[in-house]
Amino acid sequence: MPRWKQLTAAIVGNALEWYDFGVFASLAVIIAKVFFPTESQYTGLLLTMATIGVGFVTRPIGGVLIGMYADRKGRRAALQLVLSLMTLSLIMIVLTPSYATIGIGAPVIIVMARLIQGFATGGEFASATAYLVEAAPPGRKGLFGSWQMFGQNLATLLGALTGLLMTSLFTTEQLVSGAWRIPFVIGLVIAPVGIWIRRHLEEPEEAQEGRRAAEEQSLRALFSGYRRPIVATLMLTTALTSSVYAFVMYLPTYASREFGFALHDAYMAQATGLVLMTVSIPVFGHLSDRFGRRAVMLFGLLPYVLLLYPMFHWVEVDRSFSSLLVTYAGLSFFFAGLLGPFSTTVGEQFPSRVRSTGLALCYNVAVMVFGGFAQMIVTWMIHATGLILAPVLYAVGGGIVGLAGLFLLSDSVRPRATSAPKTDRVDVVEPRMQ
Repeated sequence: MPRWKQLTAAIVGNALEWYDFGVFASLAVIIAKVFFPTESQYTGLLLTMATIGVGFVTRPIGGVLIGMYADRKGRRAALQLVLSLMTLSLIMIVLTPSYATIGIGAPVIIVMARLIQGFATGGEFASATAYLVEAAPPGRKGLFGSWQMFGQNLATLLGALTGLLMTSLFTTEQLVSGAWRIPFVIGLVIAPVGIWIRRHLEEPEEAQEGRRAAEEQSLRALFSGYRRPIVATLMLTTALTSSVYAFVMYLPTYASREFGFALHDAYMAQATGLVLMTVSIPVFGHLSDRFGRRAVMLFGLLPYVLLLYPMFHWVEVDRSFSSLLVTYAGLSFFFAGLLGPFSTTVGEQFPSRVRSTGLALCYNVAVMVFGGFAQMIVTWMIHATGLILAPVLYAVGGGIVGLAGLFLLSDSVRPRATSAPKTDRVDVVEPRMQ
């Protein structure tokens, strides 16, 4: 199968998830009025953020079950299942009437749709990342794995641009009346194409070998034999997810509500930063093949953590569009240093026979705890403490955890020698069973 088809098949599900999430988060203020009409705007927004977060409760469950299914039945079967479930959740979102039409049934259906999507996407990242790592050409696993985050950020960018376009073309009244559904309809059209592409995937040779060994694996063996990889992956994912949800996704709502920026300007700053971040991700992925995963991620994460608070403090004092734009663009570039090698790095921590299960467990637990309810938590923190920079401190804390996690990575994360033997296998330092 051509490389471009392999890449498209692997990233389409994660991209669709993040496009949907990006649109949902970008239009949170509008969706709050449609499904959670309350006298308090703060309460309605908080309920909408909770609806975004509730889907993350089912992610670890779906992640473990679909991860085990992928390790035993193959990456292709798991990837097809995931995208089919995502399509079902999109249909529910598109067709659900407003609260004014059917009452309490409207938010109930929306919550059910998010639960289904959470279950499905719990297995998406792990299965797709395992496929990319195993199908990558020798010496290019960092670059290949980076396309996972490239697709995720491209979809987030499309979600942000959609929010910008929707707020430019329609008034608030028109959006509330039904125009908000248009971006979700677009996602629904894309989904069947992804299902068709995944149906024709070829199973990587390494995955086929791992499937035979996977039959003898269990969660107990995973916990007892791979403790250090589990901790390292949890810590790196904490750094990634705390910033993605509190910094990247929350920016339009945050900048509009707390700094007084027009939504259009907030979307413009977000879109500019996401463009820079997205194009930088494959570059950092490629560099990790030459200089090592840890070195490249340290280059990005350390200045990102150090600059977060002072740059947003500048925005708080200056309150100009230029300060917001420079802050978001600069931080986005350094954050790409973490994102570029991330997927390959965490994929290399586990051998093929437990790769999907291990990734799914670690990734989804961290995302659920530190990402899924991040926007709701920081919204509450701002309201309860009056501290406008609460989301920034949240992201800084996650970044510090990630810096510590870099030094727990296995010895397989090294600079790649130019004369490395040609093999399609991923070298993983097997931890001794305890």
